[in-house]
Amino acid sequence: MDFTFPQIPFHKFPLIFQIPTKSSLFTPYPEFDSPKFRVFLSFPTTMTFLKIFLFFPLLSLAFSQETFTSHLLPRPLIIEYPENTETNIRELEEEFKLHCTSWRFSVEANNINPWKTIPQECAKYVKDYVTGRAYGFDLERVSKEAGVYAKAVELSGDGKDAWIFDIDDTLLSNLPYYADHGYGLEVFDHLEFDRWVDKAMAPAIKSSLKLYEEVLGLGIKVFLLTGRSDGKRKATIENLINAGFRDWHKLILRAPDEQGKLATVYKSEKRNEMEKEGYRILGNSGDQWSDILGTSMSIRSFKVPNPMSS
Repeated sequence: MDFTFPQIPFHKFPLIFQIPTKSSLFTPYPEFDSPKFRVFLSFPTTMTFLKIFLFFPLLSLAFSQETFTSHLLPRPLIIEYPENTETNIRELEEEFKLHCTSWRFSVEANNINPWKTIPQECAKYVKDYVTGRAYGFDLERVSKEAGVYAKAVELSGDGKDAWIFDIDDTLLSNLPYYADHGYGLEVFDHLEFDRWVDKAMAPAIKSSLKLYEEVLGLGIKVFLLTGRSDGKRKATIENLINAGFRDWHKLILRAPDEQGKLATVYKSEKRNEMEKEGYRILGNSGDQWSDILGTSMSIRSFKVPNPMSS
């Protein structure tokens, strides 16, 4: 029987190729990634071996058919896998950053509520934010705008103009505490936080201390309204004084019968009591929306950034 070797047009070559990238030639065998083997297994050499390897099955196929059908296999599909470059990694990091920035913005705008912990994938982002310059700039911006307002507002001069400050993460920074608890990655533990409060070691937020002193200098009475229990009064006063805060008009903490109240309800009731005593609440600064929302609200409220707790 006579055989004629088929003439196969290039555009109908019935094979499927997967072309490896240069960097993948030695994966997953790093022991071969040496100068010696790079010479022996260079990319052109490897491709030559590949061509020979593919040629013999083709030859066998050709001589096993008396009548060759060019459509025995599909037309060629060439797949080339992209290398993992630094550019791809940077693009992925940028995607995570945008996602976490969007999440933080939604939290600060009170669009995500309630929430218990920061997203797992945003742990590094939140840490970098609160330990970097951006958090400081945001804190300064809030205090600066509050100071501009305080200096411009018309005072009554009767000693009844008031400004409310929250304490935790508004006047005093709990970053040392959050650093030991994942910067918000862990569910908030009230007992653990109380032990931190007892140490009276929280540093002042410098921009808030500056605003605090400006408000006092204008003759506005300062009320400190905190969710801390009254049993923490001594430690709270010690911490405030050590951090540079003095001359407040009144320090308000939760009484035992107020422990079960929602923060918004508790603080609204305390503001209502102030109004009944004749005080005009010109301003209110807090890191939580529950510090500033509710009833008997101030003329202007200033939300201090805090992506670590709700």
